[in-house]
Amino acid sequence: MPVIKSYRDLQVWQKGVELAVTVYRMTETFPKSEQYGLVSQMRRAAVSIASNIAEGHGRTNKHFAVYLGNALGSLAELETQAEIARHIGYLTDIKCAEMIEQLGILGRQLNVLSRRVVAASH
Repeated sequence: MPVIKSYRDLQVWQKGVELAVTVYRMTETFPKSEQYGLVSQMRRAAVSIASNIAEGHGRTNKHFAVYLGNALGSLAELETQAEIARHIGYLTDIKCAEMIEQLGILGRQLNVLSRRVVAASH
């Protein structure tokens, strides 16, 4: 098992950054009228996932678990926003499905890490 020296070594953080880049690229095609609406919300939620992982990593396990919970919350927000974007017609069914698949993988990884962190804090 590789040694984790920094949050940058965490696969969930790396996947979170990849997801944020994906969201930025996908939302570039949204109407300009959504710049301060759905585009902003989706981008903030995506950035929040990796940011919470990074911020929490430098804290105690108990606090890290809270930040991982926040990351999971942002993930659920982003999934909801993607569905809304699909229903409005801003995301195709295929693009939305790709994003939701990426979110599912990241969510499972976050859940595993969260359980390990919680177990280590006891």
